Amino acid sequence: MPQKPEATKIILDIEKIQGLLSHRYPFLLIDRVLELKKGKSITALKNVTCNEPFFQGHFPKYKIMPGVLIIEALAQTGGVLLYDSLPEPETKIVFLSKINNAKFRRPVVPGDQLIIEVELIKLKKKFGYIIGKVFVDGQIVAEAEVIASIMEIEELYG
Repeated sequence: MPQKPEATKIILDIEKIQGLLSHRYPFLLIDRVLELKKGKSITALKNVTCNEPFFQGHFPKYKIMPGVLIIEALAQTGGVLLYDSLPEPETKIVFLSKINNAKFRRPVVPGDQLIIEVELIKLKKKFGYIIGKVFVDGQIVAEAEVIASIMEIEELYG
């Protein structure tokens, strides 16, 4: 009889992720957090299904996940790490400021499972600097350096 594969350990499920990030369907691009080391690193997972709304137009005949959304998933993963690393995260908003050295190694298609690994390089009061890699089946599909701005919600919305 075949061995049942071990279940993936979930550190944060979708409900807890939504408690940290403001993103919602269809723009929430991570499904669970598998590992989280406060102030250091995070590993998240995104299941890519044929029902993703972007596949209707990118491209209908040859479905390929847009590279910009792969980087967005990486940035959202970094956002979870930043929120988990900040004092009083409920008073802050984190948003993407800059992307450096983005590289795409191969297309991501329906059925792929993205494993997103992000490392926090530097955290200051007003920004966080992260680097990340995205894997499918152990092969790197994308990587980038991301700078995120950190603002007080009150400062942004008065």
